[in-house]
Amino acid sequence: MFGMGWSEMVVIGIVALIVVGPQELPGLFRTVGQYVGKAKGMAREFSRAMDQAADQAGVKEIKQGLNAASNPTKFAKDSVKKQVMGDAETLTPERQATKEKLSDAMAQAAIKRQEAEAAAEQTATEAEADAEWAELEKEMGHGPAEKTEASK
Repeated sequence: MFGMGWSEMVVIGIVALIVVGPQELPGLFRTVGQYVGKAKGMAREFSRAMDQAADQAGVKEIKQGLNAASNPTKFAKDSVKKQVMGDAETLTPERQATKEKLSDAMAQAAIKRQEAEAAAEQTATEAEADAEWAELEKEMGHGPAEKTEASK
């Protein structure tokens, strides 16, 4: 902030501890922190005001012009890129139809994938239920043969 390192901050803290005393030190640090916060807020507000004034005065356009003059190849690349990206937003009817077909195909593929995942999950759930049922029958002493006899 003011070009002060940790060593300078420690020295200031020790001097403040000796001068102010340990009972008043937390209040002093709180007050100093509030003043520092207010100073930062004022500096931030000043910086915003200066940026707004520069924007209103057209400094950005002048800066872009100077950058273009100092680096014409980059300016040319940026101009071409801007032109291409600007044209990409408006598609020809043929490309728009192709885009819609691709979107529909992707949506159908996503639906099929979700259905397949749901079916696989259902199969896994049924397999788990069958395994649990078999385990319960085994614990109760009913085997598959006894089950068939009981069901007859």
